[in-house]
Amino acid sequence: MRRFIICNFLASKARLTSLLLLVICHLTFAQSDFDLANAAYAEGKYEEAATLYQSLIDEQPDAVLYYNLGNARYKQGELAQAILNYERALRLKPNYKDAKYNLTFAQSKITDNIVEQDFFLLAWTRAVRDCLSEHTWWVLSICLFILALIGLLLFLLGREPWLRKTAFHTAWIAVLFSLISGLNALSLHNRDALRNEAIITQGVVNAKSSPDRSGTDLFTIHEGTKVTIRETLGEWANIRVGNNEGWIKQQNLERI
Repeated sequence: MRRFIICNFLASKARLTSLLLLVICHLTFAQSDFDLANAAYAEGKYEEAATLYQSLIDEQPDAVLYYNLGNARYKQGELAQAILNYERALRLKPNYKDAKYNLTFAQSKITDNIVEQDFFLLAWTRAVRDCLSEHTWWVLSICLFILALIGLLLFLLGREPWLRKTAFHTAWIAVLFSLISGLNALSLHNRDALRNEAIITQGVVNAKSSPDRSGTDLFTIHEGTKVTIRETLGEWANIRVGNNEGWIKQQNLERI
């Protein structure tokens, strides 16, 4: 019996060791590919670097990888792809200062640098929402809700008037901000699930009045412009950019 237990223990230990070795090897190779991509970029081999960064992204999306891929695409003169990858980096890491700076710089190089003119309160709300990631908003919402529960308990069980008053105000304020945080997290989740923001990837695109080649040309947009997809119909997408709306083929854009 003791021998059987020892054999099982040794077998389990061997499996655990093998699993750890596999994980270490995977991390080592991933790090090697990352180092190879960085080395290729440093040597001016931007296409090779972009390919390596993309292969790593396909395995596990990461803000740094998107940022580096954006840099490689910019060096290749592919402004639309650079902007697209900077935007994707910021989706994963909203406070990524380098990505924000490079995105602004790349956008200054495109033909249509259109700024959305939203109602100031809506613009402010979106700016607050985008300052943190979805995961961070959820964690903040849960922590605030727990704080509210603690405040409620202190209010119900506390004996001192000052403690009950402080606990009451703490509870309702925490509930309010917990709700706001949860709504921000839900808004980001819906945005990323819908993926209704895209970048124009073709040089010049004519937006039409209907999802048909015979439709009237309404306006022209250029490579690198960020648009909002309102709906799709077959191979066509109805987009909005600034105050303009029209239909373009989906092959002319790539969702963020």
